[in-house]
Amino acid sequence: MSLDAPHLAGSVDATGMHIGIIVSRFNEKITAALRDGAVAALKEHGSTDADLTIVHVPGALEIPTIAANMADSGSFDALVCLGCVIQGGTAHFDHVCRVAMDSIGAIARRGTIAIANGVLTVDTIEQALDRVGGTYGHKGAEAALTAVEIATLLKKLES
Repeated sequence: MSLDAPHLAGSVDATGMHIGIIVSRFNEKITAALRDGAVAALKEHGSTDADLTIVHVPGALEIPTIAANMADSGSFDALVCLGCVIQGGTAHFDHVCRVAMDSIGAIARRGTIAIANGVLTVDTIEQALDRVGGTYGHKGAEAALTAVEIATLLKKLES
């Protein structure tokens, strides 16, 4: 994937960055595609297998727990959170989305590590498919490259 997402700019050179990717297993058809797109984009921009740590978790609610632990470890330059929550017939969707988004946002607000939120919150499986290489691009790849850009900016601000 080339740098074709209009919101990305600056350096997206992932060479030598240690990047953690947290992937929900729930809605695995979608989350596996998100993961594969993220990994492909990172490798296109300089990452190697040795630079990437991929951790699978049961669902979107578990992503922030592992992301916080990885952030606190000091071992990563960036984190990419990937999941997919599809609207069902109950309010569970709203609660899962709110908690997952708020918790990932709380880690980001610390300002100590680049973290990208690639958790899809959609009404249908078709909408999810449109976001893993369909009509709306590849949100896994975009999240990965966003994390690299933010990591680069954080390093510049530290120096």
